[in-house]
Amino acid sequence: MKKHIPFALRIIVTVILIQTLRFKFTAHPDSVYIFKTIGLEPIGRIGIGVLELIAGVLLLIPKTVWLGAGLTLGIIGGAIFMHLTTLGIQVNNDGGLLFGTAIFTFILSSIILLLYKSDIPFLKKS
Repeated sequence: MKKHIPFALRIIVTVILIQTLRFKFTAHPDSVYIFKTIGLEPIGRIGIGVLELIAGVLLLIPKTVWLGAGLTLGIIGGAIFMHLTTLGIQVNNDGGLLFGTAIFTFILSSIILLLYKSDIPFLKKS
């Protein structure tokens, strides 16, 4: 049971990251609106999408879970910052769904990073 929970957390975060890619890569109007509002359309939208794809893949590879979780924290931390400073909690009357998902993903990624901290090469004791 103990080893299934970290894996389940990794899958949940990966699914969240990957499912948002269709909005970014197909230039969905909500995604375009968000990135226009923060002044990063289209390069930021596509660039963040590529980083989310990389993070999702890294989360699935056992040796790179820590890196995927760290990258996810950076990406989602930026999203939370943009919600709090520019976008607001609600975006296009979504009831705060995007913000809530970002908070949820940030928390899960933090837990994953804590669970895999012993795998971080530069923190290993020699």
